[in-house]
Amino acid sequence: SRLLRDSAYSSIPSTPTEVNHAYGERVHILADVYGLSLLAKLGHPSTIQPTANRLLERLYDILYAAMVNTIFPRVRGEVETRMSGAIEGAAYRGDLIDPKARAIFVGVARAGTLPAYQGLSLLSDLLEPSGARVDHIYMQRRTDDAGRVVGVDTAGSKLGGDVDGAYVVFPDPMGATGSSISDAIREVKGLRGVPAEIICVHLIITPEYIRRIQQDHPDAHIFALRLDRGMSSAEVLANQPGLSESESGLNEVQYIVPGAGGLGELINNSDS
Repeated sequence: SRLLRDSAYSSIPSTPTEVNHAYGERVHILADVYGLSLLAKLGHPSTIQPTANRLLERLYDILYAAMVNTIFPRVRGEVETRMSGAIEGAAYRGDLIDPKARAIFVGVARAGTLPAYQGLSLLSDLLEPSGARVDHIYMQRRTDDAGRVVGVDTAGSKLGGDVDGAYVVFPDPMGATGSSISDAIREVKGLRGVPAEIICVHLIITPEYIRRIQQDHPDAHIFALRLDRGMSSAEVLANQPGLSESESGLNEVQYIVPGAGGLGELINNSDS
């Protein structure tokens, strides 16, 4: 072949630009103004369907790209281009996502269903045909008379096989208390095999969410476009995220502040 490997593509960086914080290396809060701008629009009271789900899709495009670039395995590849018929050896030679990787998207109903199917579609373009699937877990918050979240009810699940060596992804837009995702991870860990990685992917997370996931599942990665800690003091907000145990992003009924309101209702165009 007359074309040699271009050294520019032999070692592509894997880490996206992230917000500085003290939560540890498994928490990835993206520093992405494009994504933050779209997310601000999604959370505005004037945003309704069909704009809402279109924005949701664009936001998860950003998150999934960051997730794949950071976590998924790579191989050195050679793929010829359409110019190969005219120029001997015309091919891309460099890093590629390993097509033999397995990806399992766990759609936690109901807000996580659309992002799960989007992940399946995106990863199906990168992996071998059998390399990606969607599983389903049906959950809802259980609240007391004051509207405070006191637990999570699991109505059922549809899990499609083992998780051995797979990259298991939990794409739930709002990471508020962490209780539902923690229970979903626990259920998936009960399946046959050991995952390569557990990855939680969210639009917005809170300090409470991070603490819960790190306590229950310290092996999990967390990706988010935004960290909301709007119930914290001015002193805490002036400091680097992750330095204070008094950080808070939840109001008295466990909704995220500033947040984006009830995204489950918005995504499904429902009143409740």
